[in-house]
Amino acid sequence: MKVTVNRKAHFNAAHRLFNQTWSDEQNFKVFGKCSYPNYHGHNYEIIVSVKGEVDPETGFVMNLDQLRKIIEVEVEDYLDHKNLNVDIEEFKTVNPTAENIVILIWNKIRAKLASGLELKVTLYETPRNFVEYTGE
Repeated sequence: MKVTVNRKAHFNAAHRLFNQTWSDEQNFKVFGKCSYPNYHGHNYEIIVSVKGEVDPETGFVMNLDQLRKIIEVEVEDYLDHKNLNVDIEEFKTVNPTAENIVILIWNKIRAKLASGLELKVTLYETPRNFVEYTGE
């Protein structure tokens, strides 16, 4: 029987959505005000969901304090109060859309989890706009 455990976290970051090969006009047409050259910020919220078998010895799918530490190092310390386009190596050539940010977060957390655990990351860019990624 599998159970899913969840942990919420948040970080604040700035970004600019734009395609470097397009004109400013084309970028504005596609990305609107999110393409303004002076960047804009979000208060991102994430929910990290880990699914797996309950360990009969501990009663845990995963120790939530361990998950907290992984999120702190891999997400909060890495992304909080950063300009994603400028400060984060992965976004120097990749547009830091919510879709690409959630994939980055998933990859960083996945690398720290036991192989038998399933992972889903939900990223809220605003209270009404959010994306989910499960590695598929």
